[in-house]
Amino acid sequence: MFRSLCLVLTLLAAPAVADMRVPGSATEIATGFVPVVKQAAPAVVNIYASRVVERRRSPFMGDPFFERFFREFGPARPRVQNSLGSGVILSEDGIVVSNYHVVGEATDIRVVLNDRREYAARVLLGDEEADVAILQIEDAPKLPALPLRDSDSVAVGELVLAIGNPFGVGQTVSSGIVSGLARSGTAMGSSRGYFIQTDAPINPGNSGGALVDVNGQLIGINTAILSRSGGSNGIGFAIPADLVEQFVAQARAGNESFERPWAGLSGQIVTPDMAEGLGLDRPRGLVISQVHPQSVFAGRLAPGDVVVAVDGTPVNSPAEMVYRLSLAGIGAEANVTRVREGATSEIAVTLTAVPETPPRDRRVTGRAAALPGVALVTINPAVIEEFRLPLGATGVLIEEPGPYGARVGLRAGDILREIGGQPIPDSATAAAALRAVDRVLVLGIVRDGRRLSLRLRL
Repeated sequence: MFRSLCLVLTLLAAPAVADMRVPGSATEIATGFVPVVKQAAPAVVNIYASRVVERRRSPFMGDPFFERFFREFGPARPRVQNSLGSGVILSEDGIVVSNYHVVGEATDIRVVLNDRREYAARVLLGDEEADVAILQIEDAPKLPALPLRDSDSVAVGELVLAIGNPFGVGQTVSSGIVSGLARSGTAMGSSRGYFIQTDAPINPGNSGGALVDVNGQLIGINTAILSRSGGSNGIGFAIPADLVEQFVAQARAGNESFERPWAGLSGQIVTPDMAEGLGLDRPRGLVISQVHPQSVFAGRLAPGDVVVAVDGTPVNSPAEMVYRLSLAGIGAEANVTRVREGATSEIAVTLTAVPETPPRDRRVTGRAAALPGVALVTINPAVIEEFRLPLGATGVLIEEPGPYGARVGLRAGDILREIGGQPIPDSATAAAALRAVDRVLVLGIVRDGRRLSLRLRL
């Protein structure tokens, strides 16, 4: 009866994931995940990072009322802030992947191996948006490494292990299954993207640790949990191994920041109410609402088109499309499947980095200006992407309002469109116009999609 059950499980598992191995004997079942842990655990490391932060010490600290109003009161003093997390060795020469929130802006990084050996490390590449950092262990001998698995082959229901250092108690292994794929917009922190969801317990300190399959292959990097209490509720998220591979490739190429192909599109998920009107048999894909003139898709996609796949893989959200383009990489040709008025066609585009055209030409107004100390940049696609502005934004971005600008109500992120009733196309024009103001300054700005007017008597 026992052998028959094992045979049935094997037959059931084989069609879904061809290389998935199910225990075939009582001995293998009794040992559980021991062979997998022995194989994977040596490549999972603990990471201790320190950074110096400026913190003001106010006499009102701890006061429930005054602390809110006097946060900037008192002298700024440097303070060492420590963080604890996990990482995974990906190559014998000491390339390690972890989370950006663990090592980002750290001044000192120590990597502790499973056998308690300790080495210094430095960040090769970091990306706050994806919450990924690639490290290089310094002066280390040949190290154990985990092989990467094609994360597109991962299936919901697979058994997985999460290995890391939760709460600083030491290396810990927890088990679960893959609960979902293509999760986007659900993780916390700065990360925006595409995740593998698991119910394997992930707690603080597990960040940057490994999510491995039953063959000991890395399928993802644990990055966040969904929790109100701060503890694991069985909803954890991991960055797919395919994206990690792209980060490693760019780090080895010498990049210090991750370069994504720029789509220059905005759109939304197709809802059931929209599907029939768009000529779809069911709700799927991403309906395009706007195409930037400098986008590689300009003239190829138009508002109302529905993107249903990239390189043959379905996409159903903006985050999924960005993920698929990131896997292809800059310079690659991507095949995009679109539906226009019910007809399906495929277009091929060569992916490029976000353009810096026209140049942002950052300028800071001087003492002769009506508002000294204001940092201004010309809006271009790179500025739109960096500051997450609306795709159609034009004019000049107020990068920093300066002390005088802040007093009169300007904010970082405001879009300056007019000065004295005259359109402002770039930062040079804006700086000149602020120097030429005589007695009355009238600013036309856009903030959070709303047009505002500020009138100041100088």
